[in-house]
Amino acid sequence: MLQVETRHAVHPDQARTMDTAALRRHFLAEGLFQDGRLRLVYTHYDRFVLGGAVPAGGRLTLDHVPETGTPGFLDRRELGIVNLGGPGTVTAMGDSWAMARGDVLYLGRGAGPVVLAGEGRFYLASAPAHRTCPNRLIRPTEANRVELGSAEGANRRAIMQFIHPLVMESCQLVLGYTVLEPGSVWNTMPPHTHDRRMEAYLYWDMAPEDRVLHLMGPPDETRHLFVANEEAALSPPWSIHAGAGTGRHGFVWAMAGDNTDFTDMDMVAPGDLR
Repeated sequence: MLQVETRHAVHPDQARTMDTAALRRHFLAEGLFQDGRLRLVYTHYDRFVLGGAVPAGGRLTLDHVPETGTPGFLDRRELGIVNLGGPGTVTAMGDSWAMARGDVLYLGRGAGPVVLAGEGRFYLASAPAHRTCPNRLIRPTEANRVELGSAEGANRRAIMQFIHPLVMESCQLVLGYTVLEPGSVWNTMPPHTHDRRMEAYLYWDMAPEDRVLHLMGPPDETRHLFVANEEAALSPPWSIHAGAGTGRHGFVWAMAGDNTDFTDMDMVAPGDLR
């Protein structure tokens, strides 16, 4: 039931030499959500782990993952869980949380085995943690909502901050998701980098036929990925991360690194992109 893939860090000079297949192999996580399976991608970007769990009415347990080198996955880690599907439950430390679509659960270091059940489609994001913070379920109404963009720029969107210093305490994991207004297609424009932390984008709420053109790479030599529903793009600290969709889409953003300040960005003017 458990499958783990390891992704090594890539230098920007190496990325410049990659063809489409190599870019997708290194920076795109596909097939994360499969019925009855727990699939993880262990990255060497800040030792960040992302993955998907689909109990499909049964139960899946996240416990021992050999790649972490610890008896239990959360022995030295914290975890964010986003429910992208139907009603589900998550159990840890003897407590159970009922999660509806769009809910986010934070589990701190030492929470022990995690049991995921029901009809949920659970997105998992984890970072190493040097201290323990309280477990907490955050509903969308409790998130910090930031309105950005304009209709003229086709990028009106709401930034929903869940695991974030303005909402709750965590060690280094920061997580939320972005919801685009009808008629908007750009999810992040103008783009930016942040050399102090990595980031991952999990695209969701998309029709099967739609795609997002995800822009990546150094600002002066960009690359792109075409991304489908429930696929994730890994964004190294040196890379921009922005995209436009052929239809409705949202994305879960999660990051780890030195800085948890969401506004800690190195902005790039569109005229400087190449």
